[in-house]
Amino acid sequence: MEPTENIADKHTRAELDLPELYQCVHCGLCLNACPTYRALRIESESPRGRIHLVRAAAEGRIELNQGFADHLNLCLMCRACETACPSGVKYGRIAEAARAAIGPPGSKLARGVASLAFTRLLPFPSRLRLAARLLRFYQRSGAERVAGKILPRRLREMSAMLPAVPDRFFAPEAEVFPPLGARRARVGMLGGCVMSVLFAEIDEATLRVLRKNGCEVVLPRNQGCCGALNVHNGETIAAKEMARRNIDAFLAFELDAIIVNAAGCGAAMKEYGHLLRDDAAYAEKAERFAARVKDAGEFLFELGIVAPSAGVHIAVTYQDPCHLAHGQKVRSQPRALLQAIPGIELIEMNTPDRCCGSAGIYNITHSEMSQELLEEKMRSIAATGAAAVVAPNPGCMLQLRYGARRYGPAVEVFHLMDLLDRAYGAS
Repeated sequence: MEPTENIADKHTRAELDLPELYQCVHCGLCLNACPTYRALRIESESPRGRIHLVRAAAEGRIELNQGFADHLNLCLMCRACETACPSGVKYGRIAEAARAAIGPPGSKLARGVASLAFTRLLPFPSRLRLAARLLRFYQRSGAERVAGKILPRRLREMSAMLPAVPDRFFAPEAEVFPPLGARRARVGMLGGCVMSVLFAEIDEATLRVLRKNGCEVVLPRNQGCCGALNVHNGETIAAKEMARRNIDAFLAFELDAIIVNAAGCGAAMKEYGHLLRDDAAYAEKAERFAARVKDAGEFLFELGIVAPSAGVHIAVTYQDPCHLAHGQKVRSQPRALLQAIPGIELIEMNTPDRCCGSAGIYNITHSEMSQELLEEKMRSIAATGAAAVVAPNPGCMLQLRYGARRYGPAVEVFHLMDLLDRAYGAS
C-alpha cells in the first residue's frame, strides 16, 4: 500500500488518535533508550519525536506521506522506550497504528513481496512448509553457492543470514502429550511458523522440557502463525484472522497456560485483546486467551522446575530479546533457570537488553542500521569472554549467529530450552 499524500480519510485519522498519544509528557527519558536516536541524534528518530509526528498526523496538521513513513519505519519496535518511560506510554501501540495506516516498509516491490508473505504465506502452514522445502533444495543443490558468486552484494548478505533448513519440521501427529511423571499442569504450546520449520529442534526440546516438568502438553492441530510479523509491519487484516484462528484452536481445550518459546510471538499473543478490542464476537475471548499466554521460561520459573540432573559446563552470556524484556517484562526468570543448570556460568554483558538489530524483518528492510546495532552487540558479547550466548527468540538467534560469523567472536548461540533439554539428559 502506497503511503497516501494526505490524511483526507477521517477514519484513518481517528484510528491514529489513540489515548497513548496524550500520555507522553515529552520528558526525553526515552531518548537514550532508543537505538535509532542513539545512532543518529535526530529528534524525529526518537520515540518522543515519532509520537509528536503521529499526533500531528492524527490532528490533520501534517501529511501521511513518504517522509512520515520513513520516520516510523526506521523504528525497530524494540519497545525499550516503554521500559524507560515514567508515564507508562505504550509506544508500541502508537507505532503499530501508524504502520497500519502507511503499510509495509520499503520500495513498491518490497512492499508487494512483504504483503504476499504476510497474507498468502504465513497464515497457511502447508504453504510455509513448502516454501521451506524449496529453500532447503536451494541450499543443498549447489544453487546457493552459484548464487553467492553472481548475486548483488545486498542479496548475498541476505542469503548469508538464512539458517540451514533442517531435514524435518515440527509437525507432530499427536495432539496431546502426557507428562513424564505426575501431572502438575495442562498447557497448550504454540508450534509457531518460523520456529516449526527453521528451529524444529527447539520446539522438540521445549516439548520435552515441559513434559519433564510434569506438563500434559496440547498442540492444537488447528493452530497457526501468531501474526506478530503482520502486526509489527502494518498488516492487521490477516493478523486479526490469524489471532481468531489461534483463539478458537486453544480455547477448545481446558488449559492452565498457553506456552510460547518465541519472544515476539508471546508479546503479540499477550496483546490479542488489544488487537481484537473492536471485534464484538472475539473481544472477550481474546482477553481470556491473552491472560493464559506465558513465555516458556516465565512459566517454568513460576511452576518451579524439576532440578536438572546433567551438567552443561559452559560459560554463557544472556541476550534479552526486546519483546521479552520490554514487551513482556520477563527478565529475571530465564536467568534463574540458566543458573539452575549445573555447570553453567552466567556472565552478564553490558546493556543486555539493547536490540541486536534483528527486529522481525528489519535486518532486511534497514540493513545499514541493523548491522550497526549488531556490531555493537557483538562487541558487548566479546567483552564477556563467554563461549556462548543465550537468546530465547528465533530472530535474535539468526541475527547473532550471523554476527558471530561476520564480526566475531565465534560464539555458539542457544535457546534457553536447548540448554534445559541438555540438562535433563536429552539426546
